[in-house]
Parts: sequence; structure tokens; C-alpha cells
Amino acid sequence: MEHFTLLIAIVIITALAFDFTNGFHDTANAMATTISTGAMKPRAAVAMSAILNLVGAFLSVEVARTISGGIIDEEAGIQPEVIFAGLVGAIVWNLLTWLAGLPSSSSHALFGGLIGATAASVGFGGINGDAVVTKVVIPAIAAPLVAGFAAVMATRLTYRITRDADEATSAKGYRAGQIASAALVSLAHGTNDAQKTMGVMTLALIAGGSLAPNSDPPLWVITSAGLAIALGTYLGGWRIIRTLGKGLTDIQPPQGFAAQTSAATTILASSHMGFALSTTQVCSGAVTGSGLGRRGGVVRWNTVSRMVVAWLLTLPAAGVVGALGALLAERGDWGVATVAVLLVVVSGLIWARSRRKPISHENVNDVEPVVEPAAAAAAAVEPVADDEVVTTAKVNGSVNGSAKSSVNGSGNGSTVVDGEQPVPVSALAPPAAAPEPTPPTERSAPTAP
Repeated sequence: MEHFTLLIAIVIITALAFDFTNGFHDTANAMATTISTGAMKPRAAVAMSAILNLVGAFLSVEVARTISGGIIDEEAGIQPEVIFAGLVGAIVWNLLTWLAGLPSSSSHALFGGLIGATAASVGFGGINGDAVVTKVVIPAIAAPLVAGFAAVMATRLTYRITRDADEATSAKGYRAGQIASAALVSLAHGTNDAQKTMGVMTLALIAGGSLAPNSDPPLWVITSAGLAIALGTYLGGWRIIRTLGKGLTDIQPPQGFAAQTSAATTILASSHMGFALSTTQVCSGAVTGSGLGRRGGVVRWNTVSRMVVAWLLTLPAAGVVGALGALLAERGDWGVATVAVLLVVVSGLIWARSRRKPISHENVNDVEPVVEPAAAAAAAVEPVADDEVVTTAKVNGSVNGSAKSSVNGSGNGSTVVDGEQPVPVSALAPPAAAPEPTPPTERSAPTAP
């Protein structure tokens, strides 16, 4: 019984560790657009999000019931070490995608880890397939599309309403609206993602005999899960904030307001129905939709495609790690200890790798917009005004820069070569050939008188 209690404690601690990674992995969902548009300072934004995540954790337990008694069959003989292995799979995938700056789904990482570990332990009979389809797969497909479409419509409506308004005044108002909508997303995130960890902790307690089947999470479970996700949120997943705020599209305040409002509405509606959807997918879909909704907006499809690939890989990748962890953890005490040590080592290596190019609240917005190939091609064929001449400087056989000099201007156009000081265009041109000397004029001979 003493060993069993220790194992339950290990599972609870690991669940809270996952909840912590979920917090900093998903901070971008609520605050990326708010930070990228300058509506709030980075530190203030993540602090507000952390507080509201904690509050949201106490508002509902519907999603927790889905996790503890829906996806995994409580009566299938699942042991605490299997849940521990599933959590390890989710944590490893969360850390890998955080290192890559990809806003993947922490929820699907958790589902994948639990499903893989359960399948390896008791077979697929321990998984409620109908619940996986209705509560996980369908929301995963529908939620980002619904949020994206809502963001497209909201963005177009927003710009139409304010088309005659003063741009500076409307931008200020929308920044205030962004703060309110970001607060709503943070609250919604607490009602959904914090509950997933509550559900896992409750499942572990049921598997260990500490709770009766179909029990709701105890108050200490709700409180600890809320505090863990709030702490992770406050630390801020700056890498993913940069990707979501700058990498998908160029966000303006009206777009940020439309995207966050659409995402919050979708998340709250899903939480009410008990759908354990991915808030990351919802918010990413909403941000992409806001880029499509603004006339002249640019969506960076290369980043979108990388993100979608990560979404598709999340559940199976976490499932494979969870299955391997379960096979090892079921060997006994040494198996559980080995899985725990491997988790610590892998986490340490990922953290050390992230220190090579650290991203924090100080440089989260220090990124140049990526030019899409289509935009670059359009710029290449853009007609040049009559009063401008585009001069390309070629030094040592390579093109180093270009400059525009006005024909009617001062006449001393210049260009920047390899980041140095401006160099006069005339200095880069080949020297003019020296004029050929004019032959002396032959004098005519004097005529005889």
C-alpha cells in the first residue's frame, strides 16, 4: 500500500508537470495577437492570462468528466503506471513542439499519450472509440474551421463598420477591445485545458481506488491544476507567441479583436458541451481567418502548413511515446524509475537546446515579416514610376543591394552594400572610357602667288 501511494503521488506530480507545460505552450492562444499589436506589454499580458486561467479552472468540470470517464474505460483495468506513461508522452511532445515554436495541441498530445499507453497495456478495448470520435476527432476538424470562418466574417464586418472612422482613434479602441477579448480567451482556456489535467488526476485516483468511478474532481485537484496551468501561463511560451503573433499573418488591432472574439466564443461553447477541443487549433484557425478577412492581408501558408503537419503528427507521436513508456513502466519499480529518469533527461536536453537562441518577453516581437514567394514575385514585376530609376549594385561579381535614385532629384543616388554606409551609385559604376584624342587638324599648304 505504501508503494501504491508513492506511485499515485508520482502520477499526480507528472500530471501537474504536464499542466505546467500546457500553460506556457498555450499562452500564445490568448495573448499572441495582443502582444504583437502592442495592445499590452508582454509581461502584463501573461500575468492577466495566468489569473484568468486560474479563475476559469473553477467554472466547470464537464471536460474533466470527458477525460476521466469518457475516452478511457475506467473498468478496463488501467493501472496508475499506464496513466503515468501517457503523461510522459504528452510532456515530451509538448516540449518538442515548443522548441520548434509550433502551436500544436497540448490536448491531443494528452489524448494520444493516454490512448497509446492504454492500447499497449490492455489493448484497444480499453478505449471508448465512440467518445474519441465524437469528443476529440470531430471537434479537432470542425473547431478551427468554425473559428476561422467566424474570424473571416468578423474581420470583414469590423473593417466595413470602421471604414470611415479615423484610423488612429479606431485602432486605440480596438486595442482596448483586444484586451477584453484576450481576457475572455484566457478565461475560456481555463475552463477547457485546466480541466484536462483535472480529468487525468481524477482518473489516476479512480484507478488507484482512492475515488469511486464517475466521481467529480475533488477541490484540491481543481485548485492544484488551476495553479499549475496559471504558473506555466505566467512564464510565457515566448517561442509560440512569436509564431502565432508574427508568423501566420500581419495582425492589426481590428484583426486581433475579431480573431480573439471568435476563438473565445468557440471555446466557451465547446466547454459547455463537454468537447475537449484544442484551444491551440481554435486560436490558430481564428488568426488565419483574420488574415484572410482583411483586404490585402497576407497569410503565410508555409507556416500554416508546418503547423498543420504538427497537428496531424501530435496524436500518433505522443501515442507512440506513451505506448513505449507503458511497456517499460509495467515492468515494475525499476521500469517506472527508468521512465521518470528518461523524462527528466529529455526535458533537460530540450531546455539546454532552447538556450542557444533564447526568446523572452524582451525580444518576442523582434522578428521581420516573412515575404511569401508569391508576394516576392509580384514585387519583382511591379512597374517602376517614370521618375524613379532602380539601380542594382554589383560588387565582386555578386549583387549586394539596390537603390532608387530620383532622376529629378539631387542626382546623387546611393545604395547600401553589405550593411555598410551608403555608397554613391556613381562610385559603383565602371569608370567611363577616356575620350579618344582628336587628331590635329592638318594645315593646307600655302598657295603660290
